[in-house]
Amino acid sequence: MDYNRIRNFINSYSHDDSGVLGEIYERALMDEVPVIRRDTVEFLRVLLQMIRPKNILEVGTAVGYSSLMMAETLSKIFDDSSWHIDTCELSPERIAEARANILGLGYADRITILEGDAAETLKVLGRDEQLEKPEYDFVFIDAAKAQYMIYLDEALRLSHKGTVIVSDNILADGDILESHFLVEKRDRTIHDRMREYLYRIKNDEKLDTAILSVGDGIAVSVCL
Repeated sequence: MDYNRIRNFINSYSHDDSGVLGEIYERALMDEVPVIRRDTVEFLRVLLQMIRPKNILEVGTAVGYSSLMMAETLSKIFDDSSWHIDTCELSPERIAEARANILGLGYADRITILEGDAAETLKVLGRDEQLEKPEYDFVFIDAAKAQYMIYLDEALRLSHKGTVIVSDNILADGDILESHFLVEKRDRTIHDRMREYLYRIKNDEKLDTAILSVGDGIAVSVCL
């Protein structure tokens, strides 16, 4: 079976974003900024409408496209402004661009950028005794693949029963299917850590996980 042909056929029915959101996406592609793939966008939109989360944590803001896509979806689900998105980003340049994009679309009061290395930012989130620990209904992990295990540990700490955790790019452009020694030497650490991550989320008693071949691979986990 020709899966590339099947994927191309499915993607032929996809619709590009319109307006400013579409412009942000196209500009990110032109600038080679990593953004989620179009079939992943459609999957997440449907998933969000099913789950109806009010508190979202995103690991990996980039230029803010995925945060804004989720914000646009939530604004159509809820009539009020009771929802919020926290999103983590390390790069000062991308933070600046994301902040401008978020402001331009009018979501500055609904999306908070947590600046710094997410592996460190998440460790202190909710540990201040003066502040209430956030509990997220939905977590989207889309950052440095070698750090996914750290992100997961912190996501679990900040979640509750029923929280959905989505991990993107788990197939690493197909490298994850290969053996350790068939992968480029520079990519072997990521390969091995992602293999460990997939084993963890499929065998952790606190999670029920499905691995899907959407985009570059997605894992959908529900906290038990």
